[in-house]
Amino acid sequence: MKSYRKELVMHVNSRRGFVNITRELEQAVKASGIKEGLLLCNAMHITASVFINDDESGLHRDFETWLEKLAPEKPYSMYHHNGYEDNADAHLKRSIMGREVVIAITNGELDFGPWEQVFYGEFDGKRDKRVLIKIIGE
Repeated sequence: MKSYRKELVMHVNSRRGFVNITRELEQAVKASGIKEGLLLCNAMHITASVFINDDESGLHRDFETWLEKLAPEKPYSMYHHNGYEDNADAHLKRSIMGREVVIAITNGELDFGPWEQVFYGEFDGKRDKRVLIKIIGE
């Protein structure tokens, strides 16, 4: 079995945002040379997420609205975690959206269902964060 590892550095200039990283994952599969296996992609920071969904701007706005209702950024004083950093809401949003995705690789391609794309979700941006791509297979 072969393995391949790559890190992406993400920088979102706003506090929150979603970035489609599907192309970067597809390029990693090609670079790995693996034809049959699994790709793991995870955010390497506790206030960021990797998830699969549709690449539709209205849906992304709906995510933002929904997440803000579940874990509003302000008032900062409502969170026990806030003190050194005012980012408790970002930790909660990451818990909701998830840490990682695992995708099958079949015939050297990501084996997606209809409309599936992979996204990096940023909930406490304006700084560099890492995303891990790990591929194993034959």
